Amino acid sequence: MEKFDLIVIGSGPGGYVAAIRAAQFGKKVAVIESAALGGICCNWGCIPTKALLKNAEVYDQVKNAKKFGITTDGISVDWQKNIKRSRDVVKKLSRGIEFLFKNSDITWIKAYGKLLDPNTVETTDAEGQINKVSADKIILATGARSKWFDGMKPDGVDILTSKDALVLDKQPESIVIIGAGAIGVEFAYYFNTFGTEVTLIEALPTILPIEDEEISKELERAFKRRKIKMRTDTMVDSVKKAESGVMVKLSNGEKIEAEKALIAVGVKANIETIGLENAGIVTENGWIKTNDFMQTNIENIYAIGDVIGPPWLAHVASAEGILAIDHLTGKSVTSIDYNQVPGCTYCHPEVASIGLTEKAAKESGIEIRIGRFPFRALGKASAINDSEGFVKMIYDAKSEKMVGCHIIGPGATDLIAQAGLSLQSEMTYKELLKTIYPHPTLSEAIFEAVADSQDEAIHI
Repeated sequence: MEKFDLIVIGSGPGGYVAAIRAAQFGKKVAVIESAALGGICCNWGCIPTKALLKNAEVYDQVKNAKKFGITTDGISVDWQKNIKRSRDVVKKLSRGIEFLFKNSDITWIKAYGKLLDPNTVETTDAEGQINKVSADKIILATGARSKWFDGMKPDGVDILTSKDALVLDKQPESIVIIGAGAIGVEFAYYFNTFGTEVTLIEALPTILPIEDEEISKELERAFKRRKIKMRTDTMVDSVKKAESGVMVKLSNGEKIEAEKALIAVGVKANIETIGLENAGIVTENGWIKTNDFMQTNIENIYAIGDVIGPPWLAHVASAEGILAIDHLTGKSVTSIDYNQVPGCTYCHPEVASIGLTEKAAKESGIEIRIGRFPFRALGKASAINDSEGFVKMIYDAKSEKMVGCHIIGPGATDLIAQAGLSLQSEMTYKELLKTIYPHPTLSEAIFEAVADSQDEAIHI
């Protein structure tokens, strides 16, 4: 039985980052992964969806090329190539992780992994070959998968998960998307852009319900302009196959017919077959329970990423992987402040946020000052013909520090990192306003929104 310093089960953005970090400390590392390296994020989540969304963005720009003085005729979409480009991007990045593993002398065991005890893992490969490996430390990074409620079980053909939606062989004429979180909203934009009739259903009062309400309402207005049908405060009773596709029955008795249905109501942890009971690992509400340093109740076993619960974000998994390795190697570490985690939604207009919403800030008793700046007042946004949305900055009036930033508009998912640095470094509005921003750029919207929070904005 081969022995390692560290075994990582799962190769997503938590697992592979943790493995490389451990190798940097000279550890002998094995990663157990039965599928392609990169996990759901690289192969069936973050990366392929962004590739498809870019396809949609390009198509949208070509359709509207007249606004740029460019005439285009006979535009058509090759759906198969649309999908293929996404899969090609995935393969390239997965091979890149494999290259990083080779450079770091990390052993990839292409198999399923199951704990036998706190130091031993049983591996089973695609041919059914069973082996055992052991390690001083183990990290569980097995991720999560799509969940659904009774009465809406996916079949992979007409009733889809997000994974199924990534590889459809043809464009559906109509689709009902159940769940208006980031996944549902991104697919709504994607299918709508190519001409599919989209109905988006959300049980809560707004789409993107975890975002600042003002941002969610702005996105609803943008989606209405795109002719996306939205039903909020609406529960779904069942989704069943029908003669022409699917029949979605709502709790009020109403029925919606469509060619396809996409279930995007959340995820559940991959914990059932990894041997948690053999090692005595404690779970809570269906997720592996950890302390502030990613340790489970078993001292030498850590868990990171989606398998330990929300927020289900790739960058969170990576940060947790680095924290776990730094802790198990004895480095001085600080726990993750989950209030400083940025969230991004890659529809159009893009949405990104960090820190407290306006509602949460008020509920916590903070005296706040709010600044807003619309992209339509920004030179760069007008120049690139993309001026929907605004930046919203929330400041603590007493400490003068930022407590939240919410962006809807062009470049939102890139701009939010700037706000993250401001939040993490506890920068005051005065310090930020001393920074000279380049012109013309989208980043000026943040500067102007901060200035507006102090009634000092120049361009509104």
